[in-house]
Amino acid sequence: MLPFKEDLLAKNVYIRKFTSDTPEHDLKWHWDEEDRVIEPISTTDWLFQFDNQLPIKIDGKIFIPAGVIHRLIKGTFDLKIKVTKNESKS
Repeated sequence: MLPFKEDLLAKNVYIRKFTSDTPEHDLKWHWDEEDRVIEPISTTDWLFQFDNQLPIKIDGKIFIPAGVIHRLIKGTFDLKIKVTKNESKS
């Protein structure tokens, strides 16, 4: 089961909501099969982290290349982000 609810906004564009009661162990390190950009819908104290890098605030667009390991770090309130997936060119 995924730790978020997702709604399709347009082709390859989704709104994801993570609740503040999401267990931290559900926010696992992972990688995705396509490039994507995430951006917050509103101000948040959740953090984003690429493997072998320090966590960063989610306060603007973040580009995540396909195959790059990353995770979210839970904040105090719910997180709502827009996810734009770029179709793979295989």
